[in-house]
Amino acid sequence: MRAELTSSGVIADTVPFSSAKGFGHADLIGVCKSLASNSFIATENLSCEQTHLTKEGESAVSVGSPEAVVFSLVPEQGIGQDELNKVAGAAAKAGLAKAMQSKWLAVEKVDGAKIVKRAVGSITDTIQQQLKDVSVSGSAAALAPADLAVLKKRGLLSVVTVKSLKVSKGAAFDSWGIKAVADLTHEMLTKGTWKEQVFKPLNLEAEGKPPTGGSLHPLMKVKAMFREIFLECGFEEMQTQQYVESSFWNFDALFQPQQHPARDAHDTFFIKTPAEAPTVPAEYLERVKRTHEVGGEGLADEFASKSRGWRYDWSEAESRKNLLRTHTTAASSRTLYQIAEKMRAGGEFKPQKYFSIDRVFRNEALDATHLAEFHQVEGFIIDRNLSLGNLMGTIADFYRRLGDEFADLKFKPTYNPYTEPSMEFHAYHAGLGKWVEVGNSGVFRPEMLRPMGFPEDVSVIAWGMSLERPTMIKYGFKNIRDLFGHKIDLNLVRTHPIVRWT
Repeated sequence: MRAELTSSGVIADTVPFSSAKGFGHADLIGVCKSLASNSFIATENLSCEQTHLTKEGESAVSVGSPEAVVFSLVPEQGIGQDELNKVAGAAAKAGLAKAMQSKWLAVEKVDGAKIVKRAVGSITDTIQQQLKDVSVSGSAAALAPADLAVLKKRGLLSVVTVKSLKVSKGAAFDSWGIKAVADLTHEMLTKGTWKEQVFKPLNLEAEGKPPTGGSLHPLMKVKAMFREIFLECGFEEMQTQQYVESSFWNFDALFQPQQHPARDAHDTFFIKTPAEAPTVPAEYLERVKRTHEVGGEGLADEFASKSRGWRYDWSEAESRKNLLRTHTTAASSRTLYQIAEKMRAGGEFKPQKYFSIDRVFRNEALDATHLAEFHQVEGFIIDRNLSLGNLMGTIADFYRRLGDEFADLKFKPTYNPYTEPSMEFHAYHAGLGKWVEVGNSGVFRPEMLRPMGFPEDVSVIAWGMSLERPTMIKYGFKNIRDLFGHKIDLNLVRTHPIVRWT
């Protein structure tokens, strides 16, 4: 090959070249690829179509097409179809059908028997002549496309695409046989052997490999954004790793009555094993029970006249039932109780801010904006004499930091058993074309705070919001199930244009 390229500069086609040299074309292609990888030669892909007669086609060239063979076996007086099938052999079925289609033969019934008779005196075997032309020329170029299609469909010839190469001198042709190296080493420089080396060309336009490291899920990226905002605002993070919670901390400590619909199995996932919480602070449990049943009755302060409780017989057994927490407010109630315990032990009260971001579980029907398992973002501030204005300002400031999509919030009065006053807040979802509730908030009721041991002038403003819905609004998801759950596209983790705040 090297001699051929040296003399002529090019090998026009590897197929005739391999035939002339007497070796296999596939072997030559393998050698060319190896030489091209070292830039000794340059190659260009070629392809051409070659026509070959099949075994049936060669038989038709020799003895005639099946229909002509069958025609020649039918005498002037005719022949029984069964007898014709015997004498015609392999050509009988296809040959008789094609001969009748060409109206060379006809079948008549005589005394119940099928007799094949000639319908014409003589025939011209066009199929045989076409195949002979292809056999002589080695090409089907002279055939009309329709005739070529018929011969291919009948399996008389096949058209094969032959791929080959055009070969010319490569960039490293003058260094034939010397293996090119990719790197310049320290040893080459110190010994001077780099002068004798052939180096592989560098492609300075080549892009680097994409990094194979992991990527954060969109929800985790937004979660990191939320956490960063809370920390910038001076909040501390609560412990929220307890997915299984008792009804006491999830409902009763929040002054939610035991007959409330949210405590029904249709809304809450209750645990069968273990079915009950083993320990609840005894003194605090008694204070919560009294508040549920009679409120502030018997206390010598303003709270006594304001709260009358829910006026029912409170059940400790109901309170001990275990469940999958329905909100991270259960973690808030535990944290507030710990703050109160430190005050009762002689500690000094000081304003504090806490937040949490974790999963909650609700027995809800799934749709474009609801899941049975989702994330809740929880925050509260405890201080003296906080008002609804403080709450609205805090929420507005948080969402202002989150992005322009939340520049306009709508607040709506609502009812919560454990906050008074209470508000929902809504943001506009451009993808869905409507306002979507993104959170709930309020000022914790005295019935929740006084049993813990807080004085009358201590207030707690709190809010809870979904992590998924703000993510949907910020990044244009129309269906929450495309963001979280078994239907999510895992490629989304790498391809979605969400930038994590750092």
